[in-house]
Amino acid sequence: MSTATKDFYRTLGVSEKASQDEIKKAYRTLAKKYHPDANRNDKKAPGRFKGVGEAYGVLSDLEKRKQYDQMRRLSSFGFGRTRQPSRGAGQPNRGGGQASGGGFSFEDLQGFGGLGDIFTSIFDREPESAREERSRGPLTGRSVEYLVEISFRTAVRGGKISIEVPITEECATCSGSGATPGTGIKRCTECKGSGAISFGQGGFAVNRPCPACLGRGSVPEKPCRSCGGSGTVRQTRSIKVTVPKGVESGSKLKIPGGGERGVKGGKPGDLIITFKIKPHDFFRREGLDIHVTVPINLAQATLGSRMGVKTVDGKKVRFRIPPGTQNGTKFRIRGQGIQKDGRVGDQYVEVTVGIPETLTDEQRQAMEDFADSSGLKH
Repeated sequence: MSTATKDFYRTLGVSEKASQDEIKKAYRTLAKKYHPDANRNDKKAPGRFKGVGEAYGVLSDLEKRKQYDQMRRLSSFGFGRTRQPSRGAGQPNRGGGQASGGGFSFEDLQGFGGLGDIFTSIFDREPESAREERSRGPLTGRSVEYLVEISFRTAVRGGKISIEVPITEECATCSGSGATPGTGIKRCTECKGSGAISFGQGGFAVNRPCPACLGRGSVPEKPCRSCGGSGTVRQTRSIKVTVPKGVESGSKLKIPGGGERGVKGGKPGDLIITFKIKPHDFFRREGLDIHVTVPINLAQATLGSRMGVKTVDGKKVRFRIPPGTQNGTKFRIRGQGIQKDGRVGDQYVEVTVGIPETLTDEQRQAMEDFADSSGLKH
């Protein structure tokens, strides 16, 4: 069973056509049943619990389940099997090797093109050549993504801002080696220098970065005090950013080389900034257009008026409200919107007519006279 394909469906007690909900339900039931804390006197419980988790890890992921099913079908067609010997079990077969019981293994996939890659994608196996290249050559630093909240006016007008970005830097004390200056580096005994440890059994093992050496394959003889042996420290970097004019929420700005430093002389990564615009208490943006709402009184709406309104550029423009203006009417002020890439939007002013809650005696008399002259009963 060390290299043969395991029947994950049988492990969970479900059929091959089981839904994802049925798989989840079966896993929860079995995990509770075989949990080591509930079976302290059962030495087989930890193994069963681990097997249930391994099966659920594959079948709960739609892509991994699809690839696993492909491998089971290949196995049923005879791929990866050696023929049963005509004589006693354990006797050499024609190929010179020991006959197996018909199981499916990773070794059986050699020579079948991309079939091995399917297993690689299921269990995130990193090719040995890639790990060797990673451990030897320079590596580009990781890119850093950072969310920056800016004011509405800064987004409209553009400008320069300063931001503080938390970032991982190479330790200056040990130059990234992780070792105290003057001491050496030794091979990691946990992973034997490979930088990865295999979890699981046989062909279905999962490779993960070694926790002892952080995937580097080596450890310092005496860890650096500044970084604790990791070779990196967490710092805050102050960066000046030029905000483009007319930037919108969700817009991204890439600053080449603004990310984490490279390893072993590699290029630094990039800084990817995502802008988030704070809402304004007066202006509202729709594309390049600006929308505002202003109140007017009953007299202004009835008799007409002229009034001033602020623009995003800090100006104050005047426009005319014609007599008989209705509540919710919008007025367009051309060229007073947002400028971006050679284009400019407009500003729209929506008026709301306010009805007075109280009137003076003179105002009430005037309203009654208006009602009488209009033939209204009151």
